[in-house]
Amino acid sequence: MTEKQQKKPSRQQVYTLLVQIGRKSGDGLPEEATGAALMCFASGVDESEAVRETVAILKQADTAPLDVTGYGTLADREAAGHEIDEDERALMQRALDENAVIVAQMTPFFEDET
Repeated sequence: MTEKQQKKPSRQQVYTLLVQIGRKSGDGLPEEATGAALMCFASGVDESEAVRETVAILKQADTAPLDVTGYGTLADREAAGHEIDEDERALMQRALDENAVIVAQMTPFFEDET
């Protein structure tokens, strides 16, 4: 086998991102919502790439990303003491397997909330 035929190990990792979105026509949020927070799992060779890919995909989905907070990889989150259940781990693995961005949770914001 030549070097090109051997599959190089993937450098992709999955990052946990919290994305705040504003309102945009056709965004699918409840009518009264002022925006939302999306917890996403995104694959990338580094967190910057995962953020860029997530923002690009969310824009394609007619949302208006405003801010992204990164929480690192699974190992980073475990080291920080985060509890990560099996469902979350399965979604992270899916993001890695499919080289995808997975929106795991969406929490709309409403004006009267503080």
